[in-house]
Amino acid sequence: MIPAPIPADDQRRLDALYSLNLLDTAAEERFDRLTRLARRLFDVPIALVSLVDARRQWFKSSFGLAARETPREQSFCGHAILRDDLLIVPDALQDQRFHDNPLVTGAPGVRFYAGCPLAVRGGAKVGTLCLIDTEPREFDKDDQALLHDLGRLAEQELESAQLASMDDLTMLSNRRGFSALAQHALAVCQRQGMPVTLLFFDMDGFKAINDRFGHAEGDLALAAFADHLRQAFRESDLIGRLGGDEFVVLLVDASADQCDAMLARLRQVVDAYNAQSQRGYALDFSAGAVAFDPARHTGIADLLAQADQAMYANKARRKGTPPAAPQ
Repeated sequence: MIPAPIPADDQRRLDALYSLNLLDTAAEERFDRLTRLARRLFDVPIALVSLVDARRQWFKSSFGLAARETPREQSFCGHAILRDDLLIVPDALQDQRFHDNPLVTGAPGVRFYAGCPLAVRGGAKVGTLCLIDTEPREFDKDDQALLHDLGRLAEQELESAQLASMDDLTMLSNRRGFSALAQHALAVCQRQGMPVTLLFFDMDGFKAINDRFGHAEGDLALAAFADHLRQAFRESDLIGRLGGDEFVVLLVDASADQCDAMLARLRQVVDAYNAQSQRGYALDFSAGAVAFDPARHTGIADLLAQADQAMYANKARRKGTPPAAPQ
């Protein structure tokens, strides 16, 4: 085993890492969705957001691996942060740096590794977004481009650790956070030829809940609807609260039938909640769906606007009134 050398300016890098205040914090959905999405897109058993501390690598998000940290001297990520580009190890048993590494010879049995170094403002590389497989594999240029894109998303989330990108009430991405994640997801899916659909939700009757039961109860209703969205949609889908009672979900690599099935699932989850909640009101929603078309949509702003119109048209149909003409 050849441990990664410690760079001369490692203290500057560590200072940048510690300024994020992320080490030893609880799991967060914004990072977990990235690692779940990475596992789905690359079909690997393990995906991590790894932060390289002075003597350990600690996993802010870890899917497929029970450990929360490993020694830095054993880490593949310690090598990755020394690079400006990806570190790709097709077969660890054939690489003299890693062939006798305990992470290779023992659990989890690493054979393939691909890590994208993650830099924060000032250029310090504080960790990686990495993929691990227990079988050797190749990693072509398209795979590399996709991992680069996901790495940029992870970097945005690291920077936003010091910014307001989350909705405190629901712990979903707010408008700013969702727009940033969704814009990059659109670019990735367009490059990979994957379908993308945006769903726009408005909670019907929410004002009446606030007026009759008070804003504290209204907050409970918002939080409950956010939980219903988490239950109904896949772990790799992006969910956000734009503000007020408006929510959005970006479905990645989902067919029209899958979109319909997930909407039906949401209706079932909400109906089940209403049947047992006994809070004096029922949750309800209207939804609009728009499939991303690069010929019609320049980005997430266009998609949001059209999905908003589709939602209001659906709300008007449900009320039996004609939809308002778009402004």
